[in-house]
Amino acid sequence: MKKLVLDEEEKDILESYERGEWVPVKDAKKEIKKLQQYAKNTLQKDKRINIRMSSKDLDEVQVIAAREGIPYQTLVSSIIHKYVSGYLVEKKA
Repeated sequence: MKKLVLDEEEKDILESYERGEWVPVKDAKKEIKKLQQYAKNTLQKDKRINIRMSSKDLDEVQVIAAREGIPYQTLVSSIIHKYVSGYLVEKKA
């Protein structure tokens, strides 16, 4: 039998579940519809911007995006969204 190997994020989720921190959603259909609307509003791209950046930074962004399997513009948009939403945290040295 193979031993299940979990990464750090998966371990955190499992530990959280085992501590009883997860509770069922009362009205799952309503919650799904609400979250779908949030996603639609978040992902709606109705404005264009042009930015200048160093070729080194752009090359790195493109490498990361390729690794993630997404267009680099989508990655940049995601980074900006996380920053303005307060979810982008500074990396500890």
